Amino acid sequence: MSSSFDSVPLGPTDAILGITLAFRADPNPDKINVGVGAYRTEDGKALVLQTVKEAENIVDTSGKFNKEYVPIDGNPDYQEACAKLIFGDQLYNSHKDRIVTVQSLSGTGALRVGLDFLKKFIPNNPTAYVSDPTWPNHFNLFRAAGLPFKTYRYWDARNNSLDFVGMKEDIIAAPKGSIILLHACAHNPTGTDPTPEQWEQIADLIKAGEHQLFIDCAYQGFASGDLDRDARPIRMFLEKGFEFVVAQSFAKNMGLYGERTGALHVVCGKKEVAEPVRSQLKLIIRATYSSPPIHGAFIVTTILGNPELRKKWEAELKDMAGRIQEMRQRLHDTLAEKGIKWPHILNQIGMFGYTGMSKEQCEALTKKHHIYLTQDGRISLAGLTSQNIPRFANSVEDVTRSKL
Repeated sequence: MSSSFDSVPLGPTDAILGITLAFRADPNPDKINVGVGAYRTEDGKALVLQTVKEAENIVDTSGKFNKEYVPIDGNPDYQEACAKLIFGDQLYNSHKDRIVTVQSLSGTGALRVGLDFLKKFIPNNPTAYVSDPTWPNHFNLFRAAGLPFKTYRYWDARNNSLDFVGMKEDIIAAPKGSIILLHACAHNPTGTDPTPEQWEQIADLIKAGEHQLFIDCAYQGFASGDLDRDARPIRMFLEKGFEFVVAQSFAKNMGLYGERTGALHVVCGKKEVAEPVRSQLKLIIRATYSSPPIHGAFIVTTILGNPELRKKWEAELKDMAGRIQEMRQRLHDTLAEKGIKWPHILNQIGMFGYTGMSKEQCEALTKKHHIYLTQDGRISLAGLTSQNIPRFANSVEDVTRSKL
């Protein structure tokens, strides 16, 4: 029997999510998954934050919440809570007339709506520039939005460090009015961020090129444990008067992975265009998913709006960031005892470590040692524990010193 879909090709498996599928199918009891960017406890278990549990209890018992539709762009209380978190109370209050915030389906949804908006309203179909390397889904999102894209240099593989000279040269060479996508903190996959002084230079280059800035902020507070520190680049651009777009996610810093909770912020050049911008974002959302989900948004609003819960959440956030940093240090020290020098791991921040291992070495880790990771050498430090670091280090020693 023929089908109208006979010509549909089989799509490729998502490279990152496919790692989890392979890991689950592996019967080896000593397998290790350092491929997927989700937090794990010292016991290797998924974590629901205590503050999230308490917020859910308030949501369930207060009688203030229901299952009705919310506005297309989300509830105003949620929008304001998100904007104050990422911009800071004082800066937000000073610039709120030109900031448009809409609820999104986590960071990915914010990126998609934002890119659709830029595609529709930025003239001359500009090329989007993103770091090399970057989160692979950025490329899928550019394609889906119909935007041409290129990369700018970011990683110096020889020295395992930021290629800041190459980054600057490529931003300078980008055509006037290009879209420049930057990671706010805890760059994925390298874990390597510009210094404050380098951020200032980046701002100067973007301004000189009259580029459209888009910032992807997936790890606020989860990178350093400090919400304000991780948001400094974003607040710098706001203070400098930039017109820019920010994608915000609560997947990592509140552990709301499956709730798909985030926000898109458009910082307009002047307050007079804010309402037209909001109206167009709402049209894009309405035609995409109509209105946003409510449960995760209720949790975020409850935590951020309750001083006691907010304080507890910030403490939990520091604990998560601290455990990841501890694993980073322990991995470095354990490898150093074997004569393997990975000083760059300590210079990185956030969930990921960019090891510098080759594709062949990564494949050997999986096939020979049942360690699952992306083939670019990125590892999730959250997948390491005090118990499995010795085996992980022994396996790294084997593949890096063997002739593959």
